[in-house]
Amino acid sequence: MQYRPLGRTGVQVSPLCLGAMMFGPWGNNDRQDSIRIIHAALDAGINFVDTADVYSGGVSEEIVGEALRGRRDDVFLATKFFMPMGEDPNHRGGSRRWIIREVESSLERLNTDHIDLYQVHRPSPDTDIEETLGALTDLVHAGKVRYIGSSSFSGSQIVEAQWAAKQNRFSRFVTEQPPYSILVRGIEGDVLPTVQRHGMGSLTYSPLSGGWLSGRWRKDAAASPTSSARPNARFDMSSPANQRKLDIVEELALLAEQSGMALIELAIAFVINHPGVTAAIVGPRTMQQLESYLPAADIRLSTGVLDRIDELVAPGVTINPDDNSYGAHELTPEALRRV
Repeated sequence: MQYRPLGRTGVQVSPLCLGAMMFGPWGNNDRQDSIRIIHAALDAGINFVDTADVYSGGVSEEIVGEALRGRRDDVFLATKFFMPMGEDPNHRGGSRRWIIREVESSLERLNTDHIDLYQVHRPSPDTDIEETLGALTDLVHAGKVRYIGSSSFSGSQIVEAQWAAKQNRFSRFVTEQPPYSILVRGIEGDVLPTVQRHGMGSLTYSPLSGGWLSGRWRKDAAASPTSSARPNARFDMSSPANQRKLDIVEELALLAEQSGMALIELAIAFVINHPGVTAAIVGPRTMQQLESYLPAADIRLSTGVLDRIDELVAPGVTINPDDNSYGAHELTPEALRRV
């Protein structure tokens, strides 16, 4: 596996990042099996693991911490904060009060004395970015955190955070974690160029677009994404946008077959072939899923294949706008409406 620079940090990471969201009750509730999957990923050359406090209410972090016993120094470990961790309205968000408290909980669950990359899970319209950056900078100075990053920030929010860090001499975000796949290409128009301009690394999530590019849902398949497990607009099959996605998946499956690869491999390779992408976060629930993801790390897509993908989904286009999850509060009709 060929490693890549993480922005301008000097750190080298694998092009596949092991996402741990599915380890625990949200996905695979067999702890020992989850640990075996993590070990298999590390043995395959993945040196980058990403989790979050909110995944299975902290259980994911616990599983990752247990799996990394004796191997912690071999892994660039990332986690996130921001999402609600209980009913208390102050047990969430980007305030100094919460960050200083929650990092201790993550360190304990992860069984480590430091976090390599501590990320704010979402932007907040109600919290000054200086508040968040100031607290994170103190954690860096204390040695509890090595680097800090953002997730699902819009281009303008990324720029604001970089400016605030420079003006106040805070630690700056060195990474951004946005959604990106063949079906969700919105970040190509703004977020990825902004990340590149500021020398940041990008850790893209959902390269299979929530399962749409896994091959699980096809026009002639019995299984459908309308199950109760996915009861939202992203999987509403009465939506013309989602019907269009099914048509595109058929064309992509044919393209993958003609190119001698599986649809999953094509989808992940597309993401990590973008020069602005450092790593794609893959989140297996089973060993079989992990094994299906690994070959993509060594695939280089030809110009012809990339051109055909561009014909099916134009650069910068997200087929279903409901799939966008970055800068969400800035892009709602209510926020854009003139008052």
